[in-house]
Amino acid sequence: MKVLLTGGAGFIGSHIAEELIKEDYEVVILDSLVTGQELNIPAGARFYHIDIRGNLDPIFLAEKPDYVIHQAAQVSVSNSLTHPKLDGESNIIGTINLLNACVRHQTKKFIFASTAALYGNPNYLSIDEEHPVLPKSFYGLSKLNAESYIKLFSELYGLSYTILRYSNVYGMRQDTNGEAGVVAIFIKRAITGQSLNIHGDGFQTRDFVFVKDVAKANAAAILYGENEVINISNNTQTSIKDIVSELNYLLDSEIMPIYGQERKGDIRHSCLSNKKAIKLLKWEPRYSFIDGLRETVASMGQIQLKA
Repeated sequence: MKVLLTGGAGFIGSHIAEELIKEDYEVVILDSLVTGQELNIPAGARFYHIDIRGNLDPIFLAEKPDYVIHQAAQVSVSNSLTHPKLDGESNIIGTINLLNACVRHQTKKFIFASTAALYGNPNYLSIDEEHPVLPKSFYGLSKLNAESYIKLFSELYGLSYTILRYSNVYGMRQDTNGEAGVVAIFIKRAITGQSLNIHGDGFQTRDFVFVKDVAKANAAAILYGENEVINISNNTQTSIKDIVSELNYLLDSEIMPIYGQERKGDIRHSCLSNKKAIKLLKWEPRYSFIDGLRETVASMGQIQLKA
């Protein structure tokens, strides 16, 4: 079976590619390399340097993919607020272009990377898939619109899908330049002995899920979760202070954070229920936060870690 994977040179996509190859899928990667890096592409995957808004028919005709996993996106919340048109073109128009290609070339299933950002400020925790959606950024809004197009394409043309709403993904290869995950930024600063800057009091929480677990969820979605929207998470709240404590333990250091003003619009607490994923995808996270953090730090070179 052949999988066409968009964004496969990126942080999450490259791990999905590795997992698919390990499970004996044939993998074809599409990536514009705007944020992805060609060195992330695993051996054994075929690569096309192309923007998903371009003409995809020649690739679909040549490769005839059975499944499409769509990871390519504009993922910066702050960029979406300053450049909403660019965000919409990437996340909505790009997705529509890919959906059209899937219908024309009779792809069996479309698997989409969505986000917890479309839930907005939670009414309750843990957030399940029935929670109201009220995005607070154009990024969340564009992902929500893409979901709506996927559902209507399914209704009109019979295209099977699974939508995966990720919580906060962390792990190896995550970018630490500009806007990136707090875990990647903190690890880099801790290793280089820089101060850790925290917006607010540090008691705000997020639901961190390790990138290898996310990769396995995508592989599971090829077989399960027909026409479903499913959270992918650890269903665990970890505070920003907890990240600092765990890093200090692993690195046997005493890095003290610097607290600043809370950012306007930041969500105080976020945690996604993963009960539906466990039931329908036959998937559950294998990595605790500390285990994923240990593997991430260890991947950054010759660093002595506490047992």
